[in-house]
Parts: sequence; structure tokens; C-alpha cells
Amino acid sequence: MHMVKVKICGITNIEDAIAAVELGADALGFVFYKNSPRCVDKETAREIIRSLPPFVAKVGVFVDEKEDVVREIQDYCGLTAVQFHGNESKEYCARFSNVIKAFRVKDETSLFQVKEYEPYVSAVLFDTYKEDAFGGTGDVFDWCMLNGFSFGKPVVVSGGMDVSNVELAIVSVNPYAVDSSSGIESEPGRKDHDKMKRFIEIVKKKV
Repeated sequence: MHMVKVKICGITNIEDAIAAVELGADALGFVFYKNSPRCVDKETAREIIRSLPPFVAKVGVFVDEKEDVVREIQDYCGLTAVQFHGNESKEYCARFSNVIKAFRVKDETSLFQVKEYEPYVSAVLFDTYKEDAFGGTGDVFDWCMLNGFSFGKPVVVSGGMDVSNVELAIVSVNPYAVDSSSGIESEPGRKDHDKMKRFIEIVKKKV
């Protein structure tokens, strides 16, 4: 088993960002989707990112955003990867590098389109399908659905990840990385540092 990486998503402040990195997070996610309770503006994100050490991935999360807006935020903030969480086409994804394409899993048919995206992305992320919500719902999907598929790119598992279920997710899927947002919060946009510590310890097998 490889060492599973941890992405802490929905970072909105420097305190949570620094704590996540010190506790062992490999990547931080910054949400630039205005309808999310964890949305940050580019000025805040840049300030947070400037406070981070160099070898931490800084991921911008976008939902059906205009290409030029993504590029502007990417350059301004110094993002090292972009995560597309909406209905972006494979042609859209192909115009960027270091792309994580999110797929919201409702049933097995949600997974059929993944293959056609794989040549154009660096990783695929699976989140829980919820109508009118793009991530951060705290809801879990049946990870075992992923076992019937073989993916050609690293798999990131998301959707209701917390200390109670992340071990099961890792055993079920053996993903490249796990991604938690609402499951380790005290309130939307504020991380619970104890939950975050425990979550990362479980993933990194330090318990």
C-alpha cells in the first residue's frame, strides 16, 4: 500500500492553512465558487498561499468558470493545480495543466464518462452527488462502486470524509488521496484542528 495523500479543502484563513500543513496535509484546496460557504476571494487566497512552505500543493476549486477567470486567479494566487467541480468538458480540461476533474457519483452510470476525460487530466476525484450542490455537502456515497472500474489516473476520494469513515474509504478504494472539507470543520470555512489532526493521523497511519 502506498502512502495515501491528504487534501484539506475549503481553506479560508491562514491559521487553518498553517495548522493543516504542520499536521501533515499534502495539499490545500481553495474554493473560488461564489455559492459555496467556503468561498474565498483571490486576495485572501493569495495571502494564505504566500504564507505556506513550498512543497505543499495549492489547489483552486472552480465550478463552470470562464477560462480566462481561472487563469487569472491561477496566476495571481500561485495555484499549483486546478480542480474542476462542475460540468466542464474534456476539451475545457485539456486547455489546463495539473487538472483534477471531479465527478459527482449518483450511481454507476456517473462513472462511465470518466475514461474519456482521463487523457486530459492529472487525477480524477469522486464526490457525492447532490442536486444543486457542488461538493462540501458532508454526504457519503458507496465507495465500493469504484471497485468495478479501473481508472488510468490517480483517484481522489471525497464526499463526507471524516475521522469515522476515512479508514474504510482507504481500505475500500486504495486511493491516491483523500479529500476532506466539511467533515473536519467546527463551522463552514473554519477547521476543527483536533479533528483535522486525527484525520491526518489515521490516513498517515500514525495512530
